[in-house]
Amino acid sequence: MTKYKNLSSPTKNMVSTFALVIGLFLILQILLLTGSVSSLVKGQLVPICAYIVMAVSLNLTVGILGELSLGHAGFMSVGAFSGVVMSSVLKQAGASDGLRLFVSILTGCVFGAIVGFLIGIPVLRLKGDYLAIVTLAFGEIIKSIMNNLYIGLDASGLHVNMLKDNLNMTDGRVIISGPMGVSGNDKLSTFFAGFLLILFCLFVIFNFVDSRAGRAVAAQRDNYIATESVGINVTKYKLTAFTISAGMAGMAGTLFALNYSTVVASKFDFNTSILVLVFVVLGGLGNMKGSILAAIVLTLLPELLRAFSTYRMLLYAIVLILIMLITNNPEMKHVVDTVLSRIKGLFRRRKGGAVND
Repeated sequence: MTKYKNLSSPTKNMVSTFALVIGLFLILQILLLTGSVSSLVKGQLVPICAYIVMAVSLNLTVGILGELSLGHAGFMSVGAFSGVVMSSVLKQAGASDGLRLFVSILTGCVFGAIVGFLIGIPVLRLKGDYLAIVTLAFGEIIKSIMNNLYIGLDASGLHVNMLKDNLNMTDGRVIISGPMGVSGNDKLSTFFAGFLLILFCLFVIFNFVDSRAGRAVAAQRDNYIATESVGINVTKYKLTAFTISAGMAGMAGTLFALNYSTVVASKFDFNTSILVLVFVVLGGLGNMKGSILAAIVLTLLPELLRAFSTYRMLLYAIVLILIMLITNNPEMKHVVDTVLSRIKGLFRRRKGGAVND
């Protein structure tokens, strides 16, 4: 895996990361206004925002906390279905679309954080491969529960059961129908809402990293025994970071689910957790900008390669291998850094010449 990114200047990292996100958003807005974006890319904008939030939240666990989690999609699933239920309840109450989306995302955050806290209590007592295996198991357990969960809504309120026939509804509709998931869902998510969610999550992460709790988390990652020996409550800070990460995954799940009319639990399986982990590893552990760029490129790449038909996933795999070779090869990294430094120097000389003129 890529070495941890140096986090000695969190303010500088935060400013440059925010500048990157805002710059990409403005460029996309210009392209959208001029009609230069295809319908294929337009349809991927909200999922990309959700995957970016997933990537930066998992990077908090893997890059900052230093623990490998393979069940991150489970928290996304919890946020997705809890957010859909809240959206349906607010619709029946006559709330506006904007309010429904906002409250649904908050609901996904709360439920994702609660589940993350409950899972983190036993899981964070483990380390290394054992922790990864247990988080993988919990992710599959959450998916199995969602596959067998039935939630209905009528005039008397919500009805929850593991069997559809036992919902005991007099009049109303089934929101979550077991393995069939959610159908007829209102599409409330927007690209602008996704953009704001990314900024919020980055703000929370960078401020957490720069806080006392964040420094304690980074310290135990580098040397667990030394951190514990000076009286730092390692378990508390690890659980805090894990809970924050799960809450953000819940928000990403709500944003993702409210972008589609149909949502099923199988969408949030082990493959989704691995996909998000790939974003983190390719972008660099602890490197939020890298996670953002990796999520964008690797989400769009399979769609852009559809023209190659049966060779699409083969080309996708080759690109992944090349990126890994470049990012983990010191000689290639030196070449890339040299090229980038020369480009920056060229821009500085041009800027200096323009000022002297």
